[in-house]
Amino acid sequence: MKIGIIGTGNIAQFLLEEISKVENRDVAIVSVFGRNQEVGKELAANFGVTFFDDFGAFLDSPIDLVVEAATVEVVKQMASEVINAGKHLVVSSVGAFADSEFYRELQLLVDQKGKDIFIPSGAIGGIDIIKSANALGGLHEVSITTRKSPASLGMNVDEETIVFEGSATEAIQLFPKNINVAIVLSLAGIGEEKTRVAIIADPKATKNTHTIKAVGDFGQFELVVENEPMKRNPKTSALAALSILSILKNMGSRVKVGS
Repeated sequence: MKIGIIGTGNIAQFLLEEISKVENRDVAIVSVFGRNQEVGKELAANFGVTFFDDFGAFLDSPIDLVVEAATVEVVKQMASEVINAGKHLVVSSVGAFADSEFYRELQLLVDQKGKDIFIPSGAIGGIDIIKSANALGGLHEVSITTRKSPASLGMNVDEETIVFEGSATEAIQLFPKNINVAIVLSLAGIGEEKTRVAIIADPKATKNTHTIKAVGDFGQFELVVENEPMKRNPKTSALAALSILSILKNMGSRVKVGS
């Protein structure tokens, strides 16, 4: 499996470093696309990949799968082009799927082209449980409570404050840069309208904490994830980058664990 990456930032560099260590050379990053030529050329020199600043040339390179490690806007601009070029796609900026019409259009396109879109679990866990519990439609309630520092929410409060309570649909509209986890949870489970979201600004918070609860025919569960930030970029949870790495490393495996 030959991989291309869109983006030259922290996640791209993390993936280049880690995939280069994988003993299974059936999985390799060979191409990188970006606008920053200085950084791109540096990555090419350090990791033996080819850097492109022309997207068409990037897609024409010998890659089977593209990892988007850029922005929501890039997903909306380039996802269809990637699929039409006959490549599989990993989307890290899942906020793009807050646009349900865009998501449905991509679903139709991948069905037509016989390609796959992979959506990493990101900064949360429990996605396998949510999907399994809903396999026969037996999932009744899903909620996520996110606790963050006020600064990360663009706020200045002195005490714990409930910023939002409502549906994932509303949360995504009001906090598009802070609630990607709600999108992943909604896609895996009972949808944006039924998935409940609470956002808490906590001046004492040093990590982003997500508490996921679900109730259904299977029983019930509760999972708390306290995220450490990436060393190079405190705005990104380390688990978000690791979830992309997990997808790539499993591409070369004939034995798949989990759904």
